[in-house]
Amino acid sequence: MDLVIYFFLTLVFSTLFSMGGVGSAIALVSIFPMAGMPLNLAKTVGLFINSVSTISGSILNFLRRDLDFRFALPLVISILISTPVGAYLSQYIAEYWVKWVLIIFLLLSASLLLIQKKKAQVNYTQTWILYIIGASVGLVSGLLGVGGGSLIIPLLIFLGFEPKKAAYTVSFVIPFSSLGGFFTYLHFVQMNWLLLAVVTIAAFLGGIIGNRIMHYRLSQQQVKQLLAVILYLLAIKLTISQF
Repeated sequence: MDLVIYFFLTLVFSTLFSMGGVGSAIALVSIFPMAGMPLNLAKTVGLFINSVSTISGSILNFLRRDLDFRFALPLVISILISTPVGAYLSQYIAEYWVKWVLIIFLLLSASLLLIQKKKAQVNYTQTWILYIIGASVGLVSGLLGVGGGSLIIPLLIFLGFEPKKAAYTVSFVIPFSSLGGFFTYLHFVQMNWLLLAVVTIAAFLGGIIGNRIMHYRLSQQQVKQLLAVILYLLAIKLTISQF
């Protein structure tokens, strides 16, 4: 029965979050413990779920030629380096304070998505900016056990990318971030491999369903609004969990 519950939780949230091009770990890391899963195991499983759900979406984006590999490469490199560092440090740094920083960032990012109407203020070809974004997000992602997509997308939109293009790019970057953190957590977390197999199937299906809805059913403005709502809900959820 527990496996069935985890399957449907993963399917629903992977579908919802992949519609915005981000992984669902940031929600599931809090929801899974409510169903009885240990927190560190939830973080480890959540990271793997992120990679699976976004990989399935990225495959579709690749086949449609929607990915900008030149832009994604600096993000991938910096995230691959910084996420394992954050995951390792999570053993020694209190998540309480990191989560408050994340809450503030989520609120600001969601507001930016709703009010941003001007053209890009920064030229994205300045690759050092992308390295800084990737390194910073990767560090926080590793600490919290989340993929970081909800942090990267608003920044990319601020840099001038259309919401859908930002979502396509982040869905390609997240697996690198999530898998780096996942393998680091495996060093000090005992994995339930049957559970991982069940939620992996659900995450893959959710990624495909959500990606197709985003690509064929949602406009640019609807994607921005969806992302903003998701970020606000995440901020509220994390705030409640702090008390």
